[in-house]
Amino acid sequence: MLVRVAIDLALDRLFTYEVPKELEKKLAVGQLLSVPFGHRTARGFAMELGEEELGKRTYSLKPIDAIVDEEPFFSTRLLELVRSLAAYTAAPVESVLKAAVPAAVVKPNARAKELYFISPALAPAPVPMTARRQWLYDQIVRLGGGWMQQLCRELKTTPASLKELGRLGLVTIAPRQKRRDPLGNMRRILPTKPLPLNAEQTAALGVISAAAKPVLLFGVTGSGKTEVYLQAIAKELESDRGAIVMVPEISLTPQTVRRFASRFGDKVAVLHSALSDGERYDEWHRIRSGAARVVVGPRSAVFAPVRDLGLIVVDEEHDPSYKQDDNPRYNARDAAVLRGKIEGARVVLGSATPSLETWHNVSLGKYDLAEMKCRAGAGTLPAVRLVDMSAPQRGDSSGAIFSRDLLDAVKLRLDRHEQTILFLNRRGYSRSVTCAVCGATVDCPACSLPYTYHRADACCRCHICGGWILTPKVCPACGAPALQYKGIGTQRAEAALAKCFPNAKILRMDADSTSRKNSHDDILSAFRRGEADVLLGTQMIAKGLDFPNVTLVGVLNADSSLNMPDFRAAERTFQLLAQVSGRAGRAELPGEVIIQSYDPSAPAIVAAARGDFAAFAKEELSVREECFFPPFCHLAAVNLRSKDWRTGGIAGRSSFARPRFRRLSRRGGGFSPSARRQPHSAPQSTSTPSA
Repeated sequence: MLVRVAIDLALDRLFTYEVPKELEKKLAVGQLLSVPFGHRTARGFAMELGEEELGKRTYSLKPIDAIVDEEPFFSTRLLELVRSLAAYTAAPVESVLKAAVPAAVVKPNARAKELYFISPALAPAPVPMTARRQWLYDQIVRLGGGWMQQLCRELKTTPASLKELGRLGLVTIAPRQKRRDPLGNMRRILPTKPLPLNAEQTAALGVISAAAKPVLLFGVTGSGKTEVYLQAIAKELESDRGAIVMVPEISLTPQTVRRFASRFGDKVAVLHSALSDGERYDEWHRIRSGAARVVVGPRSAVFAPVRDLGLIVVDEEHDPSYKQDDNPRYNARDAAVLRGKIEGARVVLGSATPSLETWHNVSLGKYDLAEMKCRAGAGTLPAVRLVDMSAPQRGDSSGAIFSRDLLDAVKLRLDRHEQTILFLNRRGYSRSVTCAVCGATVDCPACSLPYTYHRADACCRCHICGGWILTPKVCPACGAPALQYKGIGTQRAEAALAKCFPNAKILRMDADSTSRKNSHDDILSAFRRGEADVLLGTQMIAKGLDFPNVTLVGVLNADSSLNMPDFRAAERTFQLLAQVSGRAGRAELPGEVIIQSYDPSAPAIVAAARGDFAAFAKEELSVREECFFPPFCHLAAVNLRSKDWRTGGIAGRSSFARPRFRRLSRRGGGFSPSARRQPHSAPQSTSTPSA
């Protein structure tokens, strides 16, 4: 027997090995194998099995060394998904395999955690007992045993004292696997029961249950989409089938997991990059063994080895976070649709602001549509006001961070003991450091983009590659000590807000304030408990969050994403504004949204203020069709890297020009001519879209 193996190197080819006779009956597709490779031992996955044709081979093959784990890591259907994604994204199949299985699961020293567990002996032999020894034994009997570390802490004793009880035969001490549970205290949440559904929710659940193709669950913010997901999953569990729930941001995972854990208890597992290696190892194996039937996580959860998969939910399906930035550059939403087709599972794409690709597929009849146009319960859609920041507003000068309207609205909420969310999709203090004399900016040498100034640690950081430098005291170009900090980030907005309202409690949520483990959940939980009056943040707070006491949402700069050189700029702007507006007025208290903009007449901003997705989609799709952009075509990005941008990595062609694009959108989005920068020695990359 022969086996073709994908080695743990991105070589984009399979290697053929012989299978020893004693391993033939144990070998299966999808298993992790140990094989000889050159002068070392490598690991790889069994991709294909086959019998050798007699007389065809004139060379010798190496045999595999061992089967690392007899339980396959991939089912045949998951391997089909892996191959399809590798072919579509033009990526080596090994890179897709690597993305599909957490590194913590396949690394050589990965194993379950074992600790010593102490149990009282059933019939202890009579031995001389001191008062202290008798007390320790009585306490262990009362507790029914426990982990050695935990008993030492609770009984204020030492491992030596407990081991002495074991030597006397009073207790048994044995190693036992201890699960590393990332949900921790969430397991102790009070269980919930299914809520009564309104007419729209009932109709949506019926469409999902009867669907033979993917379903777009198009519901306004606060319409109760999550309850529909919960009841659809409950039906799958009743049929002994599993489910995957995908969320776009790690920040949404704790809140989503809390709701699902309260409904389905220990059947819920979570997978995301913020888990420790041990937690990922234990959760992944719980899923593979079938102990966990519902998986919640971001884009990598689409590869979860759920047994008998019956339903995949992609919440906030429009979110760009579902697109992987490096190899393999797959879109998890599309991968979910593909896996649903391969597995015979239903797929639900939920959003209040669907992507135009998904909306177009509905119009073509490829997807079914379930609409929910009203908020569930007592909530009503908030009133929205546009504030023009291009001219003085009630005494404010142009360029101010907060308009007078927004400051008055925040003060009113503070007086009422209600909460406010402020949205600014730019972290850091200032978005650039510029010389007032020569006009030069302090740029990242690797990306040729301006550094963002972070005042908290006096650093200039690149938000693309992660590089940083200490903030210079003089201009690197001309040496003048006249550096200016331009633009507004969340750190600067937080400082300005604290000056306006010194008694207000403010929480900031961005990539800088959420770098440590569980920080997302800590910030959101504190805000939910009412420990802060204002939550200021980036797009982490723009979607999926439900705070009943939030009655005001303020958007500080609605134009920040509108003028990006991206044909999706208008769509992304509409989605962000509509989503963050939906955080207000989700309970009995009425909500208000104030959107500050320097171009309040922009169609995307006007449509978002009205909440009219259908009109926006119709107009935007007509522009996309006219310009031959997705969803009416496919685009591929070609990345060229070189130490000199003039050559672009093409040897002997110094005349190679950087790509320049004409503006293709009529409303502020689309490509604009790229700015020519000075050459430098650091690697550069450019991207050329082509049909």
